[in-house]
Amino acid sequence: MKKQIIAMSSGGFSMQPANSILDYYVLNQSDKTNPKLCFLPTASGDDESYILKFYSFFSSLNCVPSYLSLFNPPTSDLEDFIMNKDIIYVGGGNTKNLLALWKEWNLHNILKKAYDSGIILAGLSAGAICWFEEGVTDSIPGELTKLECLGYLKGSSCPHYDYDKKRRPAFHRLLNSKEIQDGIAIDDGVALHYVNDELYKVISSSYKSKAYKVSLDGDEIREEPLSNITYLVNNELGK
Repeated sequence: MKKQIIAMSSGGFSMQPANSILDYYVLNQSDKTNPKLCFLPTASGDDESYILKFYSFFSSLNCVPSYLSLFNPPTSDLEDFIMNKDIIYVGGGNTKNLLALWKEWNLHNILKKAYDSGIILAGLSAGAICWFEEGVTDSIPGELTKLECLGYLKGSSCPHYDYDKKRRPAFHRLLNSKEIQDGIAIDDGVALHYVNDELYKVISSSYKSKAYKVSLDGDEIREEPLSNITYLVNNELGK
């Protein structure tokens, strides 16, 4: 079974509505003509404007959009609800709260079952770092910290690497202190496409945006741009 995760730093309908190529890319990875796409706005506390943006964008595309609220669940059988979808799209917000609610509702295990069965997992910001073992987060007031995440993917991740000027020094600080393990930093407008737990492709919606392997080598931080990058900047789509 082909397992897929598409982890986006930012972009798409919620953060770059004029440049939605990453959302189209996500849809295009399904082998269904009209995939059932479920939005999880947990990290935003089910922000109504966020949900409306989701429906406003995806309702015009070849998909069947829906969303899952953990504040007002549509059913007591969340596993049946999730396993009936083709793509799960996780929104941004507070990653710590997202993980706490998912675990309270056993959604983290349901999503792992969905992933193992071939349902595509996608998301941005909080909806990207949640899939890794660890992530750099602003979920807790104060300086950026490490957060233990779900561990579907190995290593750590740091979104908004170019946009938020605090991210790069925070990732380096956490690596230097050995609080966090080596990982991948993601510029805004970039997605990491994993297939069967391995990084398959880096997708960028801007020629300026990249992803980097960031690691601690002795006492030095190594930052290497990932080379397997595909630029989709002219409404081009790809499998």
